[in-house]
Amino acid sequence: MSRVSAFDDFLATFDVEPGYLNWAANGPLSPSVRAEVFADADLLGSGRPSSLALVADRIIQAKETAAELLGADASELTVQPSATYGLMHAFYGLSGAVIASSAEFPSITVTLERAAQASHGELSPRWIDPQDGHVTPAAIVEALDADVTALAVSHVDFRTGFRADLAALREAIGPDRLLIVDAVQSFGVVEDDYALADVVVGHGYKWLRAGRGTGFARFSTAARERIAPVLSGFGGVGGPLPVDDLPAAASDASAYTVNGPDQLAAARLAVGLSAVRDAGVASIEAAVADHVDAILEVADRHGIPVRSPRERARRAGIVTLAPEHPAPLSAALTNAGVVATTRGDAVRVAPHAGTTADTIRMLDDAIASAGNEKFTSA
Repeated sequence: MSRVSAFDDFLATFDVEPGYLNWAANGPLSPSVRAEVFADADLLGSGRPSSLALVADRIIQAKETAAELLGADASELTVQPSATYGLMHAFYGLSGAVIASSAEFPSITVTLERAAQASHGELSPRWIDPQDGHVTPAAIVEALDADVTALAVSHVDFRTGFRADLAALREAIGPDRLLIVDAVQSFGVVEDDYALADVVVGHGYKWLRAGRGTGFARFSTAARERIAPVLSGFGGVGGPLPVDDLPAAASDASAYTVNGPDQLAAARLAVGLSAVRDAGVASIEAAVADHVDAILEVADRHGIPVRSPRERARRAGIVTLAPEHPAPLSAALTNAGVVATTRGDAVRVAPHAGTTADTIRMLDDAIASAGNEKFTSA
């Protein structure tokens, strides 16, 4: 099957109702994922060892496919209940100072703070407050000193959709510090050199359309050398079940696991990852970028300020609208059947590759019918 045909097949799987522009918050399950849930549930219901083994194999498939998309080895991948679990394994095993923006999503800020509190002074957050929450080399350079051991950053900012420059950040912190990346808002819709990061965490419930429980994390060789597997459970020892002794943690990334993963969640993740791989991340990214351009044009035509970057290389699938009066805009979208996220003084819309022209038109019509004077200044 050609890449073009595979991408067209991928687009055909978007069966959500028109008006859905909330992919940055939740990705409705794809038809293939939904089918996999029922098929694997039937296999698990049989109790036959061969059937159980087939479902368990999905864990390996998920790791191998994630590794392929990340440019890593499958031994560096773990399946996690969520991206936050992966960050917990990273932060709780670190020492020194970790740079992070105070405007990051709580998966970073809260987890880092809790890990620091539990470390008895071994770990400390080095909070920065960059302009607009954009983590750039210029924003972190003043915080760098000999005590800094890592930088934690969202690849795509959940508030504005700003895409961090991983190559520039890696160059800024140097090779001897760890780069920890939360890729929840980018993985599957942004093609980048993820191998630049030492730890990458993601979750399949947004852009991968795989549902909750489908987290994963990659730990590079450098990460495994510097991050102690503090939260390693018996699932992270490798080899036979440790019944009669207390073995050390495994030498590969499986050390950063607590127990065996949810097999049905791993199956959903495997299917979601395979769909993205087959369609091609570059093709998905290009389609999302086209939809973002269309939304920006709608916002500009109606005089609605936008906080998201306009340069394609510095954005992903998030467009943050910042009208003077957000509540009327939010109400207009809801009444028109447009699904978006309103948080504070902004309305966040997020298209996917399969977003249709009808959905963009619904957004445009909803704004026009409400009357711009309701949410923008004259």
